[in-house]
Amino acid sequence: MKIYLASKSPRRQSLLNQLRIDFEYVNSDIDESPLGDESPVEYVQRMASEKATNGWQNSNRIINKPLLAADTSVVIGKHILGKPIDDTQAFEMLNRLSAQTHQVMTAVAVKNESRIKLVTSITDVTFDSLTDKQINDYIKTKDCFDKAGSYGIQGYAARFISFIAGSYSGVVGLPLYETAKLLEEFE
Repeated sequence: MKIYLASKSPRRQSLLNQLRIDFEYVNSDIDESPLGDESPVEYVQRMASEKATNGWQNSNRIINKPLLAADTSVVIGKHILGKPIDDTQAFEMLNRLSAQTHQVMTAVAVKNESRIKLVTSITDVTFDSLTDKQINDYIKTKDCFDKAGSYGIQGYAARFISFIAGSYSGVVGLPLYETAKLLEEFE
């Protein structure tokens, strides 16, 4: 299958390669600010839909193929943890996740000329109790940056995760099972 991809994420690109999906990158720039009254799941769904719509407008629609966009958020309680801007923010996020179960929500939107469809994956992730030293050592790897919640499950931070219930690939950034099923509807 060939699609447009409205995502610069190397993790999403790698996951699509696992599904043997050829993609052409298209730009999708949107305001990613949460709205005051929306829940975390409403937020990720809105982000995926808006990225898909914006990306579709930027695609070469002469070639008829669907466009995929996604958004991933780390949520603890009702609070969305974004990407850290510095070491202090990364420390605060990881300290907040320590000895807690949080959710990773990934919404995937697929759009073509006539419709848009959405699927959402929610995975529970439980962190072990982390010491300040463990957190600081992890921050020194710089693996915490450019990742929601200050961690990537596919890297060094995997050692902190004691339990996961749901989609591992959804935590990475693209739930493969759900994405494959969604794309089948556009073949």
